[in-house]
Amino acid sequence: MDAAPQCAGERLSGPERVVISPCIGQFRPAPPEVVTAEGEIISAGEVVGYVDAQDRTVPVRSAFSGWLMGLLVHDGERVREGQPVAWLRAI
Repeated sequence: MDAAPQCAGERLSGPERVVISPCIGQFRPAPPEVVTAEGEIISAGEVVGYVDAQDRTVPVRSAFSGWLMGLLVHDGERVREGQPVAWLRAI
């Protein structure tokens, strides 16, 4: 038998990235002095908000650099671990 032929295919590379919640709790966006508006450039490692867990506050950091396109959750909304809370357009 012949080996399976190599199949050519389309390769998708989307410029969008999401910032995810590190834990379960209530989301709070970063203060306006830190993250002011949609369209602002966010650096990798920058805090975009916080999750108030049972007895601690956990920063939500972006793993990517890009333009902040918007938050996906509202202030005070409950989030779960791994839930997208913001989206970025990669630089």
